[in-house]
Formats: sequence, C-alpha cells, structure tokens
Amino acid sequence: MPRTTKAEAPVSLDEEVIEGRYVELGGYTVGFETHKADLDPAPLFKGLPDDRCQCPHWGVVVSGKVIFRYAGHDEVYQQGDVYYGAPGHVPLIFDGTELIEFSPTDALNATMAVVGANMEAR
Repeated sequence: MPRTTKAEAPVSLDEEVIEGRYVELGGYTVGFETHKADLDPAPLFKGLPDDRCQCPHWGVVVSGKVIFRYAGHDEVYQQGDVYYGAPGHVPLIFDGTELIEFSPTDALNATMAVVGANMEAR
C-alpha cells in the first residue's frame, strides 16, 4: 500500500511564503504545505478558466486557516477541519497555516504549469 509522511516527503518548494512537500500516490498528489506568511495568490491563477484554480482538492487543516473564494461565496476552513475544494476557487492563506492536501496529479500539474509561468513573469 503506498504511503508517506511529511518527514519522508521531499521539500519541493521552499519560498519566503510557503514550504511545500509533495509525493504522488496512485494518481493523486499528497501535499504537506506550511505557510509562512499571509498570501493572496489570486494573480497566480490568471490564465486559467475564470482566473481560478480548476483542480479539486481534499484536505485537512492541521493548523491555522484557509479560505476558498468562489464566484458567489467563500468557504472558511480552520484547524481540525476536513475540506473539499471544488474547481473554481481561489485560496486565501494565512501565516502559520499547515495543510495536508490531496489533489488529482494531472489536474494539479496543469494548474501548476500556469501558476509557475505567472510566478516567473513577476
């Protein structure tokens, strides 16, 4: 049975605002994210349909808070919450937030290609 832990997952992203550790398990990517600052990443989704993340995510808020903003409403998730983030969201993330998130790898990679290009253009 495939498995991983945060300690075993390699650091794939270590920026000023986020540390991300990611492992692919059976067509899904498990992400262990530690957010080091408040972040509104909305500009990074420019170019995706409706300029919003189109990848679904299932996750657990280990600490802190995350808000998923949709066209007509916001969903707030706090420490201890298990969540589903449907396609069409833009996250708002807060300093000290730790998430464990599960995302379909293909959809995540397509989204991250756009996010990465937007990061490089900044």
